[in-house]
Amino acid sequence: MKKSYTGTIVEESLGDNRILNDIEIIGFHISNDEKPKDRWHLYTVKVSTDEIKKLSQLIKPKWYMHFWKDRDITAVFKGKVFEFNYDDKSSWREAVDYGLSLGIPSEQLDFVIEGDE
Repeated sequence: MKKSYTGTIVEESLGDNRILNDIEIIGFHISNDEKPKDRWHLYTVKVSTDEIKKLSQLIKPKWYMHFWKDRDITAVFKGKVFEFNYDDKSSWREAVDYGLSLGIPSEQLDFVIEGDE
């Protein structure tokens, strides 16, 4: 299965983090929060479309993750997936509105891709 998408998975967003054993991890970072319980463990990954579907079932409610291939974005929420073009901000609306409806802060719904951080 071709792993054509790149993305970041926050370990704390997963209901079962054992899936990380089966994902191709290409980078790792821990956020700099002062309190250890507030730190996020971020994995940069390469995934296939099948793995994205599996992750959409394992992500906790009120979290999301996103993956990209070139300028195409796949945003994954619990049981819900949105696809849109990074450069066409109007195509983000449905995913952003859904994230906001879950209580995700708007500043976190920025869908950063490699090279545009």
